Amino acid sequence: MEVVITSSPDEIAQLAADAVQRLIESTDRPVLGLATGSSPLSTYRELIERHRDGRLTFARTSAFLLDEYVGLPPGHPAAYRTFIEHEFAEHVDLPDDALYGPDGCSDDLAHESVAYEQQIASAGGIDLQLLGVGSDGHIGFNEPASSLGSRTRLKTLTDATRADNARFFGDDVDAVPRHVLTQGVGTILEAGHLLLLAAGESKAGPIALAIEGPVTAMVPASALQLHPHATVIIDEPAAQALGHADYYREAFANKPPWQHI
Repeated sequence: MEVVITSSPDEIAQLAADAVQRLIESTDRPVLGLATGSSPLSTYRELIERHRDGRLTFARTSAFLLDEYVGLPPGHPAAYRTFIEHEFAEHVDLPDDALYGPDGCSDDLAHESVAYEQQIASAGGIDLQLLGVGSDGHIGFNEPASSLGSRTRLKTLTDATRADNARFFGDDVDAVPRHVLTQGVGTILEAGHLLLLAAGESKAGPIALAIEGPVTAMVPASALQLHPHATVIIDEPAAQALGHADYYREAFANKPPWQHI
Protein backbone atom coordinates (compact mmCIF):
# COMPACT_ATOMS: atom_id res chain seq x y z
CA MET A 1 0.00 0.00 0.00
CA GLU A 2 1.23 3.46 -0.91
CA VAL A 3 0.17 6.36 1.31
CA VAL A 4 0.38 9.85 -0.17
CA ILE A 5 -0.09 12.79 2.20
CA THR A 6 -0.95 16.01 0.40
CA SER A 7 -1.26 19.64 1.42
CA SER A 8 -4.87 20.09 0.32
CA PRO A 9 -7.98 18.42 -1.14
CA ASP A 10 -7.13 20.09 -4.46
CA GLU A 11 -3.85 18.19 -4.56
CA ILE A 12 -5.71 14.96 -3.82
CA ALA A 13 -7.91 15.65 -6.85
CA GLN A 14 -4.92 16.39 -9.09
CA LEU A 15 -3.11 13.17 -8.19
CA ALA A 16 -6.23 11.03 -8.47
CA ALA A 17 -7.14 12.56 -11.84
CA ASP A 18 -3.58 11.96 -13.04
CA ALA A 19 -3.98 8.25 -12.23
CA VAL A 20 -7.30 8.06 -14.07
CA GLN A 21 -5.89 9.89 -17.10
CA ARG A 22 -2.84 7.61 -17.28
CA LEU A 23 -5.14 4.58 -17.28
CA ILE A 24 -7.40 5.96 -20.00
CA GLU A 25 -4.49 6.98 -22.22
CA SER A 26 -2.74 3.62 -21.88
CA THR A 27 -5.69 1.21 -22.17
CA ASP A 28 -7.83 0.35 -25.18
CA ARG A 29 -11.08 -0.18 -23.24
CA PRO A 30 -10.54 1.22 -19.73
CA VAL A 31 -13.01 0.31 -16.97
CA LEU A 32 -13.48 2.66 -14.03
CA GLY A 33 -15.12 1.97 -10.68
CA LEU A 34 -16.89 5.09 -9.44
CA ALA A 35 -17.58 6.00 -5.82
CA THR A 36 -20.18 8.43 -4.52
CA GLY A 37 -20.19 10.71 -1.48
CA SER A 38 -18.12 13.81 -0.86
CA SER A 39 -14.62 12.27 -1.11
CA PRO A 40 -14.39 11.88 -4.92
CA LEU A 41 -16.24 15.08 -5.86
CA SER A 42 -13.16 17.23 -6.36
CA THR A 43 -11.62 14.48 -8.49
CA TYR A 44 -14.71 14.33 -10.70
CA ARG A 45 -14.58 18.10 -11.13
CA GLU A 46 -10.93 17.93 -12.12
CA LEU A 47 -11.66 15.18 -14.66
CA ILE A 48 -14.54 17.22 -16.07
CA GLU A 49 -12.23 20.22 -16.45
CA ARG A 50 -9.64 18.12 -18.27
CA HIS A 51 -12.34 16.83 -20.62
CA ARG A 52 -13.69 20.32 -21.33
CA ASP A 53 -10.29 21.70 -22.28
CA GLY A 54 -9.59 18.77 -24.58
CA ARG A 55 -7.02 16.90 -22.50
CA LEU A 56 -9.14 13.83 -21.77
CA THR A 57 -11.84 11.76 -23.47
CA PHE A 58 -14.00 9.04 -21.92
CA ALA A 59 -15.37 7.85 -25.27
CA ARG A 60 -13.74 4.41 -24.92
CA THR A 61 -14.40 4.08 -21.17
CA SER A 62 -17.01 2.17 -19.24
CA ALA A 63 -17.80 2.70 -15.57
CA PHE A 64 -19.38 0.73 -12.73
CA LEU A 65 -20.94 2.07 -9.53
CA LEU A 66 -19.86 0.69 -6.18
CA ASP A 67 -23.35 0.53 -4.73
CA GLU A 68 -26.97 1.66 -4.84
CA TYR A 69 -29.79 2.19 -2.37
CA VAL A 70 -32.64 -0.32 -2.39
CA GLY A 71 -36.06 1.04 -3.19
CA LEU A 72 -35.26 4.51 -4.53
CA PRO A 73 -37.02 5.02 -7.88
CA PRO A 74 -35.02 5.85 -11.01
CA GLY A 75 -34.07 9.51 -11.05
CA HIS A 76 -34.44 9.97 -7.29
CA PRO A 77 -32.07 12.83 -6.38
CA ALA A 78 -30.33 10.75 -3.69
CA ALA A 79 -29.91 7.63 -5.82
CA TYR A 80 -26.26 6.94 -6.50
CA ARG A 81 -26.78 6.59 -10.25
CA THR A 82 -28.38 10.04 -10.23
CA PHE A 83 -25.44 11.38 -8.20
CA ILE A 84 -22.87 10.04 -10.66
CA GLU A 85 -24.85 11.27 -13.66
CA HIS A 86 -25.23 14.80 -12.28
CA GLU A 87 -21.75 15.12 -10.77
CA PHE A 88 -19.75 13.43 -13.52
CA ALA A 89 -21.22 11.46 -16.42
CA GLU A 90 -23.40 14.24 -17.86
CA HIS A 91 -20.37 16.51 -18.15
CA VAL A 92 -18.05 14.20 -20.08
CA ASP A 93 -18.31 12.02 -23.18
CA LEU A 94 -18.82 8.73 -21.36
CA PRO A 95 -21.26 6.80 -23.59
CA ASP A 96 -24.80 6.64 -22.20
CA ASP A 97 -24.79 2.84 -22.33
CA ALA A 98 -21.39 2.54 -20.64
CA LEU A 99 -22.47 3.49 -17.09
CA TYR A 100 -23.54 0.49 -15.05
CA GLY A 101 -25.02 0.20 -11.58
CA PRO A 102 -26.92 -2.42 -9.60
CA ASP A 103 -30.71 -2.09 -9.80
CA GLY A 104 -31.96 -1.35 -6.30
CA CYS A 105 -35.56 -1.64 -7.47
CA SER A 106 -35.20 -5.18 -8.80
CA ASP A 107 -37.85 -7.70 -7.77
CA ASP A 108 -35.06 -10.24 -7.22
CA LEU A 109 -32.15 -8.56 -5.45
CA ALA A 110 -30.18 -11.78 -5.07
CA HIS A 111 -30.32 -12.38 -8.83
CA GLU A 112 -29.49 -8.73 -9.50
CA SER A 113 -26.36 -9.06 -7.36
CA VAL A 114 -25.14 -12.06 -9.34
CA ALA A 115 -25.97 -10.34 -12.63
CA TYR A 116 -23.97 -7.28 -11.62
CA GLU A 117 -20.93 -9.43 -10.86
CA GLN A 118 -21.31 -10.95 -14.31
CA GLN A 119 -21.50 -7.51 -15.94
CA ILE A 120 -18.22 -6.51 -14.29
CA ALA A 121 -16.58 -9.75 -15.41
CA SER A 122 -17.88 -9.36 -18.97
CA ALA A 123 -16.29 -5.91 -19.15
CA GLY A 124 -12.94 -7.47 -18.28
CA GLY A 125 -12.95 -6.37 -14.64
CA ILE A 126 -12.42 -2.94 -13.16
CA ASP A 127 -9.05 -1.38 -13.93
CA LEU A 128 -9.16 1.45 -11.38
CA GLN A 129 -11.60 1.67 -8.48
CA LEU A 130 -12.14 4.97 -6.69
CA LEU A 131 -13.02 4.60 -3.01
CA GLY A 132 -13.93 6.67 0.01
CA VAL A 133 -14.00 5.46 3.60
CA GLY A 134 -16.81 5.71 6.12
CA SER A 135 -16.49 6.84 9.71
CA ASP A 136 -16.62 3.19 10.82
CA GLY A 137 -14.07 2.08 8.22
CA HIS A 138 -16.51 0.79 5.61
CA ILE A 139 -15.75 0.81 1.89
CA GLY A 140 -18.62 0.69 -0.57
CA PHE A 141 -21.43 -0.19 1.80
CA ASN A 142 -19.52 -3.05 3.39
CA GLU A 143 -20.25 -2.35 7.04
CA PRO A 144 -18.03 -3.69 9.86
CA ALA A 145 -18.09 -7.50 10.05
CA SER A 146 -18.47 -7.82 6.27
CA SER A 147 -16.55 -10.80 4.96
CA LEU A 148 -13.29 -9.84 3.29
CA GLY A 149 -14.23 -12.31 0.55
CA SER A 150 -17.77 -10.98 0.08
CA ARG A 151 -19.36 -10.39 -3.31
CA THR A 152 -22.04 -8.00 -4.53
CA ARG A 153 -25.05 -8.47 -2.28
CA LEU A 154 -27.79 -6.90 -0.15
CA LYS A 155 -26.51 -5.15 2.98
CA THR A 156 -28.26 -3.55 5.95
CA LEU A 157 -26.94 -0.10 6.85
CA THR A 158 -26.07 0.78 10.43
CA ASP A 159 -27.68 3.72 12.16
CA ALA A 160 -24.30 5.48 12.12
CA THR A 161 -23.98 5.17 8.33
CA ARG A 162 -27.54 6.33 7.82
CA ALA A 163 -26.84 9.35 10.04
CA ASP A 164 -23.68 10.11 8.03
CA ASN A 165 -25.70 10.04 4.80
CA ALA A 166 -28.72 11.96 6.06
CA ARG A 167 -27.23 15.16 4.57
CA PHE A 168 -28.15 13.80 1.14
CA PHE A 169 -31.77 13.34 2.30
CA GLY A 170 -32.47 16.78 3.69
CA ASP A 171 -30.93 15.79 7.04
CA ASP A 172 -33.80 13.36 7.58
CA VAL A 173 -32.31 10.10 8.87
CA ASP A 174 -35.65 8.34 8.51
CA ALA A 175 -35.58 9.04 4.77
CA VAL A 176 -32.29 7.16 4.30
CA PRO A 177 -32.99 3.62 3.07
CA ARG A 178 -32.09 0.81 5.44
CA HIS A 179 -30.84 -1.48 2.67
CA VAL A 180 -28.41 -1.24 -0.25
CA LEU A 181 -26.80 -3.35 -2.94
CA THR A 182 -23.03 -3.07 -2.77
CA GLN A 183 -19.99 -4.60 -4.38
CA GLY A 184 -18.41 -6.87 -1.81
CA VAL A 185 -14.96 -6.48 -0.32
CA GLY A 186 -13.82 -9.44 -2.40
CA THR A 187 -15.25 -7.82 -5.53
CA ILE A 188 -13.46 -4.56 -4.79
CA LEU A 189 -10.16 -6.35 -4.21
CA GLU A 190 -10.27 -7.74 -7.76
CA ALA A 191 -9.87 -4.28 -9.32
CA GLY A 192 -6.46 -3.64 -10.85
CA HIS A 193 -5.76 -0.47 -8.86
CA LEU A 194 -7.54 0.71 -5.70
CA LEU A 195 -7.46 4.45 -5.11
CA LEU A 196 -8.85 5.54 -1.74
CA LEU A 197 -9.35 9.29 -1.22
CA ALA A 198 -10.00 11.02 2.10
CA ALA A 199 -9.80 14.56 3.42
CA GLY A 200 -10.53 16.19 6.73
CA GLU A 201 -10.05 15.49 10.41
CA SER A 202 -13.15 13.29 10.57
CA LYS A 203 -11.38 10.72 8.40
CA ALA A 204 -8.26 10.50 10.59
CA GLY A 205 -9.52 7.64 12.75
CA PRO A 206 -10.71 5.28 10.02
CA ILE A 207 -7.68 6.08 7.86
CA ALA A 208 -5.27 5.14 10.68
CA LEU A 209 -7.13 1.88 11.30
CA ALA A 210 -7.23 1.03 7.60
CA ILE A 211 -3.54 1.71 6.98
CA GLU A 212 -1.79 0.82 10.23
CA GLY A 213 -4.26 -1.38 12.07
CA PRO A 214 -4.72 -5.13 11.67
CA VAL A 215 -6.49 -6.52 8.64
CA THR A 216 -9.92 -7.26 10.01
CA ALA A 217 -13.51 -7.53 8.86
CA MET A 218 -14.37 -5.03 11.59
CA VAL A 219 -12.56 -2.38 9.50
CA PRO A 220 -13.37 -3.36 5.90
CA ALA A 221 -11.03 -0.68 4.49
CA SER A 222 -8.10 -2.52 6.09
CA ALA A 223 -8.50 -5.12 3.32
CA LEU A 224 -6.62 -2.68 1.07
CA GLN A 225 -3.47 -3.88 2.84
CA LEU A 226 -3.93 -7.18 0.98
CA HIS A 227 -4.02 -5.60 -2.48
CA PRO A 228 -0.90 -5.49 -4.69
CA HIS A 229 -1.69 -1.98 -5.98
CA ALA A 230 -3.56 0.12 -3.44
CA THR A 231 -3.00 3.85 -3.09
CA VAL A 232 -4.36 6.03 -0.30
CA ILE A 233 -4.30 9.79 -0.99
CA ILE A 234 -5.16 12.00 1.97
CA ASP A 235 -4.61 15.53 3.26
CA GLU A 236 -2.81 16.51 6.47
CA PRO A 237 -5.92 16.56 8.70
CA ALA A 238 -6.82 13.03 7.60
CA ALA A 239 -3.22 11.92 8.28
CA GLN A 240 -2.95 13.23 11.83
CA ALA A 241 -3.55 9.87 13.56
CA LEU A 242 -0.93 7.98 11.53
CA GLY A 243 2.07 6.76 13.45
CA HIS A 244 4.34 6.55 10.39
CA ALA A 245 3.35 9.71 8.54
CA ASP A 246 6.95 10.90 8.25
CA TYR A 247 7.92 7.67 6.51
CA TYR A 248 5.05 7.99 4.01
CA ARG A 249 6.11 11.54 3.20
CA GLU A 250 9.76 10.51 2.77
CA ALA A 251 8.88 7.53 0.56
CA PHE A 252 6.67 9.60 -1.75
CA ALA A 253 9.18 12.47 -1.94
CA ASN A 254 11.90 10.07 -3.08
CA LYS A 255 10.01 8.00 -5.65
CA PRO A 256 11.79 7.52 -8.98
CA PRO A 257 10.41 9.99 -11.54
CA TRP A 258 9.11 7.16 -13.74
CA GLN A 259 7.18 5.47 -10.93
CA HIS A 260 3.63 6.78 -10.76
CA ILE A 261 1.01 6.09 -8.12
